[in-house]
Amino acid sequence: MTAPHPHGDAPRKKPSAERAARRLAALARKWGYLVSTTAYLPHTPEEIERELAALSGRLFAAVVSDPPDLAAAADAGGRLVELRCVGADSLRRSLEVLGKALLREPELGGVERLAERVVLVLGAFSSGYGEMLREDIQKRQEGLSRALLKVEQETRQKQVITRAQFEEVFAGSASGVALTDLDGRVLRANAALAKTLNRTPAEIAALTLFDLVHPEDVEQLRESYRELVAGRLHRLRAGRRLVGKDGEPMWATFAASVIRDAVGTPRQLLTIVDDDTEVSLLQRRLSHQALHDALTGLPNRQFFSTRLETLLRDADPARGITLFHLDLDGFSRINGGLGQELGDRVLRGVAAKLKTVFEPEKALVARLGGDEFGVVVPNTADTPGVVTLVRRITRELAEAEYVDGERGVAVSAAIGVVHRPPRDTTPAELLRASDLTLRRAQRTGSQWGLFDRDLDRRDRHDYGLAASMAGAWENGDIVAGYRVLVSATSGAVGGVEARLRWNHPAEGVLPHETCVRLAAETGLALPLGTWLLRTAAEQLAAAGIGVPLVVELTPQQAADPELVGELRGVLEDTGLPPDRLRPGFPAPALTAESGDAADNIKVLAEIGVRAEIHGFADACCLTEFPAGTVRISADLAAKREHPLVTGPLSALIDAAHAAGASVSVAGVRTADEAAWWQERGVDLLTGPAFPERPGGLPAC
Repeated sequence: MTAPHPHGDAPRKKPSAERAARRLAALARKWGYLVSTTAYLPHTPEEIERELAALSGRLFAAVVSDPPDLAAAADAGGRLVELRCVGADSLRRSLEVLGKALLREPELGGVERLAERVVLVLGAFSSGYGEMLREDIQKRQEGLSRALLKVEQETRQKQVITRAQFEEVFAGSASGVALTDLDGRVLRANAALAKTLNRTPAEIAALTLFDLVHPEDVEQLRESYRELVAGRLHRLRAGRRLVGKDGEPMWATFAASVIRDAVGTPRQLLTIVDDDTEVSLLQRRLSHQALHDALTGLPNRQFFSTRLETLLRDADPARGITLFHLDLDGFSRINGGLGQELGDRVLRGVAAKLKTVFEPEKALVARLGGDEFGVVVPNTADTPGVVTLVRRITRELAEAEYVDGERGVAVSAAIGVVHRPPRDTTPAELLRASDLTLRRAQRTGSQWGLFDRDLDRRDRHDYGLAASMAGAWENGDIVAGYRVLVSATSGAVGGVEARLRWNHPAEGVLPHETCVRLAAETGLALPLGTWLLRTAAEQLAAAGIGVPLVVELTPQQAADPELVGELRGVLEDTGLPPDRLRPGFPAPALTAESGDAADNIKVLAEIGVRAEIHGFADACCLTEFPAGTVRISADLAAKREHPLVTGPLSALIDAAHAAGASVSVAGVRTADEAAWWQERGVDLLTGPAFPERPGGLPAC
């Protein structure tokens, strides 16, 4: 990148070859990037950078030569053309990057009259570029002229045959062909073009080509033809709209070229017109299919989200929009019990009913996926209230649809409603709000729910916790904690109960009940419950505590076909006696239709594991299910002093004792509560009233 000073001054220290190569490579990379944005380069980026690095070195050498080597600079400009860097801005971008590099290069700082030398070199570079570009264009034009001359000579030799061939192609072509003068006046048109335009060839010959094009496309087509005639465009191929005799627009592809005489002067234009109407219709159909549900014909979620943004923006500022998010109740039973074909008919029926309900409101109805539908209503002064519209939906859906003339099928739906959201709400945020509102209504058993900002904030908070639960478990933030079960008569420790404890960095300690609820929402209930069972047994065995271990099972665990095998493995691995392990079965799980939990508790009794029944509220279950202990239902315990509850509760305790089962109560907060339960004959108590830590085990 450096050379000896042109005036013979003391030689300066030369940079290393490696440093010079790096600078040239950096300049070439920047230069290559800039020119690649201005023209199509038929070379790889590595090839361009290598060539431009060589040109950069030649230009640097030309600057420091005495006098400046303008011939070498001109050759470099010509080489740039040979590399096909011939875009409209290729030379300007090149001069910019080279000028800055030559003037700022530290190694050239000592060169006298550096700016003057750079100007001379870049001027020669530009001159060489222009001369080579001119020669290149000239060669191309000469090649075209020679080709046309050769064609003309051959045409003259075979004039009769060629004319016959042309006439055959012109007349028999399936594509429309028009021969026009340079102004577009039609000289000849074949039958295919006449058929496409529903005109006769004579009618077309009385017009110009631009009279056959849609008015909105005329100016663009004129400009393209001017470019073609001027030689700035070698061949034209563009999509334009034709107008038939009946005025209907038709999409067509124009392919035009110039017919020149022997000396290359443009004489006529030959235009081939292909009718693309069917292709255009197919493209529109495919686009429609991409944005609409194939089964119901309704817009799909993608279309709905896009349109929702527009409706939000254009809505009446005072009235806004209302979004209804529907999820059909029990639709899987229709599919499973009556077949998917009938299920599809039901979905189509729901789509039709929703369109009927909202037709007066000019609403957008969409199928969001599966059995979910969305409706957005631009509110006006005449739009009914939310309650009225919800009632219309439920009433319309409740109308049975008869299949095969005898089977009536009706559906219901849970509905989440977001009324008048802020206009700056994004479609994604709005759909998420409606979905959370819908899920809240389903959780509470309501037919519909209205978006509530505070409840929405709470739900989002809970969903965020649930989503991070798996990571927290993996990181060890979720641990096993323990609380004691105290004998109601002696006050001695009668057992310990394992419970989940989440040490959340922002929320603090999240209790067992919260962990179980969040785990149920994320599918972690079974693996996390199994982990707690095994971990608690291992820790109890390691601590050498000789009291029973109670682990409350989730409904999923209680019905897990692998539960018995898992418990056998725990007992074998820890060495705990079977009567020391007391899994707590939720009472509702034992009476479930599947019967899996009932089978599990019976098999466990056979191997010596004395299970407990939690949520105990009916003594009849003890006649069927073996249990060593029952835990009073939390609902009954909370209402223990109500006149209608106290008596039956005492009878329930007596019935449990009569069946040979101990009775426990959780959630005891005060000594008075403990005394009340002791008077009723309860055997074991646990809760905040008993803060004693189980020896050697972490408290919950």
